[in-house]
Amino acid sequence: MSSNDSQSTSKLLMAGYVAGPFFIVLSLLQAFTRDGFDWIRHPASLLSLGDLGFIQIANFVITGLLFIACAVGLKRILTAGVGRKWLPRLFVLVGIAFILGGVFVADPAFGFPPGTPEGMPKTTSWHSIIHGIAPVIGSLAISAAFIIFARRLWKQGRRTASIIAVLVVIVSFVLSALPQITADWETGEFNFLPLWIGVALVYCYVGVLLANLKAERQRGFHEDGTI
Repeated sequence: MSSNDSQSTSKLLMAGYVAGPFFIVLSLLQAFTRDGFDWIRHPASLLSLGDLGFIQIANFVITGLLFIACAVGLKRILTAGVGRKWLPRLFVLVGIAFILGGVFVADPAFGFPPGTPEGMPKTTSWHSIIHGIAPVIGSLAISAAFIIFARRLWKQGRRTASIIAVLVVIVSFVLSALPQITADWETGEFNFLPLWIGVALVYCYVGVLLANLKAERQRGFHEDGTI
Protein backbone atom coordinates (compact mmCIF):
# COMPACT_ATOMS: atom_id res chain seq x y z
CA MET A 1 0.00 0.00 0.00
CA SER A 2 1.43 3.36 -1.08
CA SER A 3 1.82 6.27 1.31
CA ASN A 4 -1.15 8.09 -0.26
CA ASP A 5 -3.31 4.97 -0.06
CA SER A 6 -2.27 4.46 3.56
CA GLN A 7 -3.25 8.03 4.47
CA SER A 8 -6.55 7.65 2.67
CA THR A 9 -7.29 4.41 4.50
CA SER A 10 -6.42 5.99 7.85
CA LYS A 11 -8.88 8.80 7.17
CA LEU A 12 -11.60 6.30 6.29
CA LEU A 13 -10.99 4.37 9.51
CA MET A 14 -10.98 7.63 11.45
CA ALA A 15 -14.59 8.04 10.35
CA GLY A 16 -15.37 5.01 12.50
CA TYR A 17 -13.73 6.63 15.53
CA VAL A 18 -15.76 9.79 15.02
CA ALA A 19 -19.18 8.34 14.10
CA GLY A 20 -20.38 7.19 17.54
CA PRO A 21 -19.20 10.20 19.59
CA PHE A 22 -20.46 12.57 16.85
CA PHE A 23 -23.97 11.11 17.03
CA ILE A 24 -24.11 11.02 20.83
CA VAL A 25 -22.68 14.51 21.41
CA LEU A 26 -24.89 16.20 18.81
CA SER A 27 -27.95 14.35 20.16
CA LEU A 28 -27.18 15.42 23.72
CA LEU A 29 -26.60 19.03 22.72
CA GLN A 30 -30.07 19.07 21.21
CA ALA A 31 -31.57 17.13 24.13
CA PHE A 32 -30.52 19.86 26.55
CA THR A 33 -31.45 22.81 24.33
CA ARG A 34 -34.66 21.83 22.51
CA ASP A 35 -37.81 23.24 24.12
CA GLY A 36 -39.99 20.53 25.63
CA PHE A 37 -37.46 17.72 25.21
CA ASP A 38 -36.69 15.58 28.27
CA TRP A 39 -33.80 13.21 27.65
CA ILE A 40 -35.09 10.86 30.34
CA ARG A 41 -38.63 10.63 28.98
CA HIS A 42 -37.83 10.99 25.29
CA PRO A 43 -35.74 8.87 22.89
CA ALA A 44 -33.25 10.61 20.60
CA SER A 45 -35.41 9.72 17.59
CA LEU A 46 -37.98 12.37 18.56
CA LEU A 47 -35.35 15.07 18.01
CA SER A 48 -35.98 14.58 14.27
CA LEU A 49 -39.39 16.23 14.73
CA GLY A 50 -40.33 19.90 14.98
CA ASP A 51 -38.83 23.02 13.43
CA LEU A 52 -35.26 21.98 14.25
CA GLY A 53 -35.77 18.32 13.41
CA PHE A 54 -33.56 18.65 10.33
CA ILE A 55 -30.52 18.78 12.65
CA GLN A 56 -31.16 15.29 14.03
CA ILE A 57 -32.08 13.97 10.60
CA ALA A 58 -28.71 15.22 9.35
CA ASN A 59 -27.09 13.69 12.45
CA PHE A 60 -28.48 10.27 11.56
CA VAL A 61 -27.49 10.53 7.90
CA ILE A 62 -23.96 11.88 8.50
CA THR A 63 -23.32 9.21 11.14
CA GLY A 64 -24.44 6.56 8.67
CA LEU A 65 -22.11 7.89 5.99
CA LEU A 66 -19.23 7.89 8.48
CA PHE A 67 -19.81 4.21 9.27
CA ILE A 68 -19.95 3.37 5.57
CA ALA A 69 -16.67 5.23 5.03
CA CYS A 70 -15.18 3.19 7.86
CA ALA A 71 -16.38 0.04 6.14
CA VAL A 72 -14.39 1.00 3.04
CA GLY A 73 -11.29 1.43 5.22
CA LEU A 74 -11.90 -1.97 6.85
CA LYS A 75 -12.21 -3.56 3.42
CA ARG A 76 -8.77 -2.21 2.53
CA ILE A 77 -6.88 -3.32 5.66
CA LEU A 78 -8.57 -6.64 6.45
CA THR A 79 -6.86 -8.83 3.90
CA ALA A 80 -6.64 -11.95 6.09
CA GLY A 81 -8.00 -13.44 9.26
CA VAL A 82 -11.31 -13.61 11.03
CA GLY A 83 -13.80 -11.03 9.80
CA ARG A 84 -12.04 -9.96 6.63
CA LYS A 85 -15.23 -10.46 4.62
CA TRP A 86 -17.98 -9.75 7.12
CA LEU A 87 -16.72 -6.81 9.18
CA PRO A 88 -16.86 -4.35 6.25
CA ARG A 89 -20.30 -5.65 5.26
CA LEU A 90 -21.66 -5.28 8.78
CA PHE A 91 -20.37 -1.72 9.08
CA VAL A 92 -22.10 -0.87 5.79
CA LEU A 93 -25.29 -2.31 7.27
CA VAL A 94 -24.86 -0.17 10.40
CA GLY A 95 -24.45 2.89 8.19
CA ILE A 96 -27.54 2.07 6.17
CA ALA A 97 -29.53 1.60 9.39
CA PHE A 98 -28.56 5.09 10.59
CA ILE A 99 -29.47 6.63 7.24
CA LEU A 100 -32.87 4.90 7.26
CA GLY A 101 -33.40 6.12 10.82
CA GLY A 102 -32.84 9.67 9.64
CA VAL A 103 -34.77 9.64 6.39
CA PHE A 104 -37.83 7.92 7.88
CA VAL A 105 -38.82 9.81 11.03
CA ALA A 106 -40.74 8.57 14.06
CA ASP A 107 -44.25 9.69 14.91
CA PRO A 108 -44.74 12.40 17.56
CA ALA A 109 -45.11 10.85 21.02
CA PHE A 110 -44.71 11.39 24.78
CA GLY A 111 -45.65 15.05 24.51
CA PHE A 112 -42.94 15.93 21.99
CA PRO A 113 -42.91 18.11 19.99
CA PRO A 114 -44.75 20.40 22.43
CA GLY A 115 -48.49 20.07 21.95
CA THR A 116 -48.31 16.36 21.16
CA PRO A 117 -50.50 14.18 23.43
CA GLU A 118 -48.72 12.32 26.21
CA GLY A 119 -48.00 8.61 25.85
CA MET A 120 -47.55 6.53 22.73
CA PRO A 121 -49.39 7.43 19.50
CA LYS A 122 -52.65 5.56 18.90
CA THR A 123 -51.69 4.75 15.32
CA THR A 124 -48.33 4.18 13.67
CA SER A 125 -47.38 5.58 10.27
CA TRP A 126 -45.46 3.59 7.66
CA HIS A 127 -42.39 5.82 7.99
CA SER A 128 -42.41 5.37 11.76
CA ILE A 129 -42.47 1.58 11.26
CA ILE A 130 -39.39 1.80 9.03
CA HIS A 131 -37.76 4.10 11.59
CA GLY A 132 -38.43 1.49 14.29
CA ILE A 133 -36.93 -1.31 12.20
CA ALA A 134 -33.74 0.64 11.44
CA PRO A 135 -32.22 0.55 14.97
CA VAL A 136 -32.96 -3.18 15.21
CA ILE A 137 -30.96 -3.75 12.03
CA GLY A 138 -28.16 -1.49 13.26
CA SER A 139 -28.06 -3.10 16.70
CA LEU A 140 -27.89 -6.63 15.30
CA ALA A 141 -25.21 -5.63 12.78
CA ILE A 142 -22.96 -3.86 15.31
CA SER A 143 -23.42 -6.71 17.81
CA ALA A 144 -22.37 -9.24 15.17
CA ALA A 145 -19.36 -7.06 14.33
CA PHE A 146 -18.33 -6.99 18.00
CA ILE A 147 -18.57 -10.79 18.21
CA ILE A 148 -16.38 -11.11 15.13
CA PHE A 149 -13.89 -8.63 16.58
CA ALA A 150 -13.91 -10.73 19.76
CA ARG A 151 -13.17 -13.91 17.79
CA ARG A 152 -10.30 -12.19 15.98
CA LEU A 153 -8.83 -10.97 19.28
CA TRP A 154 -9.24 -14.41 20.87
CA LYS A 155 -7.37 -16.11 18.03
CA GLN A 156 -4.56 -13.62 18.55
CA GLY A 157 -4.35 -14.67 22.19
CA ARG A 158 -5.75 -11.35 23.41
CA ARG A 159 -8.31 -13.01 25.67
CA THR A 160 -9.08 -10.06 27.96
CA ALA A 161 -9.79 -7.71 25.05
CA SER A 162 -11.96 -10.40 23.46
CA ILE A 163 -14.04 -10.90 26.61
CA ILE A 164 -14.49 -7.14 27.08
CA ALA A 165 -15.85 -6.82 23.53
CA VAL A 166 -18.46 -9.49 24.27
CA LEU A 167 -19.36 -7.90 27.60
CA VAL A 168 -19.91 -4.52 25.93
CA VAL A 169 -22.44 -6.16 23.60
CA ILE A 170 -24.25 -7.87 26.49
CA VAL A 171 -24.35 -4.78 28.72
CA SER A 172 -25.49 -2.56 25.85
CA PHE A 173 -28.25 -5.02 24.94
CA VAL A 174 -29.53 -5.14 28.52
CA LEU A 175 -29.44 -1.35 28.89
CA SER A 176 -31.24 -0.84 25.58
CA ALA A 177 -33.95 -3.32 26.57
CA LEU A 178 -34.61 -1.81 30.01
CA PRO A 179 -36.95 0.98 28.82
CA GLN A 180 -39.25 -1.65 27.33
CA ILE A 181 -39.08 -3.86 30.43
CA THR A 182 -39.63 -1.11 33.00
CA ALA A 183 -42.19 0.95 31.07
CA ASP A 184 -45.63 1.68 32.43
CA TRP A 185 -47.58 0.63 29.36
CA GLU A 186 -50.89 1.94 30.70
CA THR A 187 -49.66 5.53 31.00
CA GLY A 188 -46.93 5.28 28.35
CA GLU A 189 -44.22 6.35 30.79
CA PHE A 190 -40.71 5.28 29.75
CA ASN A 191 -37.26 5.88 31.20
CA PHE A 192 -34.94 6.18 28.21
CA LEU A 193 -31.78 6.93 30.19
CA PRO A 194 -30.54 3.28 30.02
CA LEU A 195 -31.07 3.35 26.24
CA TRP A 196 -28.96 6.50 25.90
CA ILE A 197 -26.19 4.85 27.94
CA GLY A 198 -26.38 1.57 26.02
CA VAL A 199 -26.18 3.25 22.62
CA ALA A 200 -23.29 5.49 23.73
CA LEU A 201 -21.40 2.52 25.16
CA VAL A 202 -21.48 0.29 22.10
CA TYR A 203 -21.03 2.92 19.40
CA CYS A 204 -18.23 4.76 21.21
CA TYR A 205 -16.45 1.46 21.96
CA VAL A 206 -16.11 0.94 18.21
CA GLY A 207 -13.11 3.27 18.41
CA VAL A 208 -11.38 0.91 20.85
CA LEU A 209 -11.82 -2.04 18.49
CA LEU A 210 -10.52 -0.02 15.55
CA ALA A 211 -7.52 0.98 17.68
CA ASN A 212 -6.88 -2.74 18.23
CA LEU A 213 -6.81 -3.23 14.47
CA LYS A 214 -4.35 -0.36 14.11
CA ALA A 215 -2.11 -1.88 16.77
CA GLU A 216 -2.38 -5.22 15.00
CA ARG A 217 -1.12 -3.67 11.78
CA GLN A 218 1.76 -1.96 13.56
CA ARG A 219 2.85 -5.29 15.05
CA GLY A 220 2.77 -6.83 11.60
CA PHE A 221 0.36 -9.50 12.79
CA HIS A 222 -0.89 -11.98 10.19
CA GLU A 223 -3.45 -14.68 10.74
CA ASP A 224 -4.64 -17.55 8.56
CA GLY A 225 -8.31 -18.36 8.17
CA THR A 226 -11.36 -16.34 7.24
CA ILE A 227 -14.94 -16.05 8.29
